[in-house]
Amino acid sequence: MMSNGNIIEKLEDVIPAERGDKRIIIAGGGTGGHIFPALAIAAALKKLLPGIEILFVGAKGKMEMDKIPEAGYKIIGLTIAGYNRSSLIKNISLPFKLAQSFLQVTGILRKFKPDVVIGVGGYSSFPVLRLAQTRDIPTFVHESNSLPGKSNIMLGKRATKIFVATDGMEKYFPAGKTVITGNPVRSIFSEKISKHEALSFFGLKPEIKTVFVIGGSLGAKSINETIAKNIDVFKKNNLQLIWQTGKSFAVQAAKAEEEKNNIWTNAFISRMEYAYAAADVVVARAGAMTIAELAVVGKAAVFVPYPFAAEDHQAENALALVRKDAAIMIRDADVQNHLMHTLLELIKDEKRIHELETNILKTANEHADETIADEILKIIKNKNN
Repeated sequence: MMSNGNIIEKLEDVIPAERGDKRIIIAGGGTGGHIFPALAIAAALKKLLPGIEILFVGAKGKMEMDKIPEAGYKIIGLTIAGYNRSSLIKNISLPFKLAQSFLQVTGILRKFKPDVVIGVGGYSSFPVLRLAQTRDIPTFVHESNSLPGKSNIMLGKRATKIFVATDGMEKYFPAGKTVITGNPVRSIFSEKISKHEALSFFGLKPEIKTVFVIGGSLGAKSINETIAKNIDVFKKNNLQLIWQTGKSFAVQAAKAEEEKNNIWTNAFISRMEYAYAAADVVVARAGAMTIAELAVVGKAAVFVPYPFAAEDHQAENALALVRKDAAIMIRDADVQNHLMHTLLELIKDEKRIHELETNILKTANEHADETIADEILKIIKNKNN
């Protein structure tokens, strides 16, 4: 990992509390689904209270240790790891790492003296919120999924408030503390980009319908393999393809792009807002943040939930939309047999596309970040009065 002045290597380097400062810790990470909402909340807090001090707490070696400093925020990493389901022997050191992380958090809380602590998910959030709760520091949980993780359910019992993406979460969290806010998304997705401009960005034609497939970095093998086997189907049906493959499938997909003039492909897309704007239909996994982004931009989507997500929460995320007639879902086991047929049937049906776009747009909340920030700042204000 590259050296960055915003990465706090030692507890001694945590900025000590100054009288009058308003200070917040945001804990968690591990995936973009946790990191990007955290950054959106932090930006909203800074906007509403410019002088606020924000410290992120993550896990050493995880992606937040790069993404958070890149966004201009300070972060300190805990020596912590999650439970390894594939190799039980790797869990031998887990109790020691957990104990060490609690000691680290004790020092962070003592020195930084936060007014509140926010947990966005990921195993680094648990020790921070748990210890904060034992010290009567107000804590907030942000749960992005329709099926919450066990740690968040446990933390929610003593949390000041729990921010959730969808309705019906009272069966997991105390009803009086639960606030439906939606999931905070980056402001770039609220910017208006014309379809012509977006297609030009990828070198594609404005008169041809476009499918955007998000293969992702992990766990999208079934989607990528199905698209690869059916590359010719796109050309035969006069369709264009924007295909984000993830690293593992990038080389194979690049060969398809060399042979066809209706395909743009890459391992990752840095300007996702252009890909969404260019697409008529999107195929993706059902991560909470992907769903939140698609809701804000109002796109018809076919979701293929990652089957090994903890407690099958991606399937629950997708089903929450299917029940509102706001998306189509295909189980991972059925991708090879049903994805292309479903995709072709949908993209030829303008009325159905419009229905899905209208209904998913109804689930969006472009101001989730501000709603969450406002609720947190109210508690800080009341606490200091």
